[in-house]
Amino acid sequence: NLKFVIIRHDVDLKAENSLVTAKIEAQLGISATYYFRFVSQSNKPSIIKEIVALGHEVGYHYEDLSLFKGDEDRALEHFKEKLQYFRQYYPVETICMHGSPTSKYDNRNLWKKYKYQDYGIIGEPYFDVDFNKVLYLTDTGRTWNNEKYNIRDKVQTNYDFHFKSTDDIIKAIQSGILPNYIMITTHPQRWTNNIFFWLSELFLQSFKNKIKQMIVKG
Repeated sequence: NLKFVIIRHDVDLKAENSLVTAKIEAQLGISATYYFRFVSQSNKPSIIKEIVALGHEVGYHYEDLSLFKGDEDRALEHFKEKLQYFRQYYPVETICMHGSPTSKYDNRNLWKKYKYQDYGIIGEPYFDVDFNKVLYLTDTGRTWNNEKYNIRDKVQTNYDFHFKSTDDIIKAIQSGILPNYIMITTHPQRWTNNIFFWLSELFLQSFKNKIKQMIVKG
């Protein structure tokens, strides 16, 4: 039976971490997709070039509607401009929204008025993947699929897996209970072998999760 895993990385911050991840994947013969924001913490041209050279896909992690506070026309012009920018480094064909948790605007709503297909884009995961067939796993909120801390990075699905740790996922894979099609989304800024940075991420994300939980509860 056909099996596949789509590995998606959202490069929100600390682009240097993504390069480390990309090198590890390349050594293992794995090709992943890295979605870069235009902000300076993510948009590092030298790192983007290195990740492309390692054989990975690059896409645009768009947040245009939240940047322009719901103004679709200005957001679209910004989207087109930044899409062309990232195409300097890779022939971008897929995009993925940035959750922008502090904004009231959902960046996906730009496509209620426009069509991303008109700009040479063939896929946006939240629109073009059937998550009743593809199991979705995301580390948003520094947890796995925990909707208490997840404002927008969640999908409609019939799957009902609950993982508290990465070890739980590894055990599930080893036991063969996961479906044949999986998408795993990680934010490389969260992953490190440096105990100082690991603890820093732990404390910062714990604080952010409290805020996000209040937003989710409304």
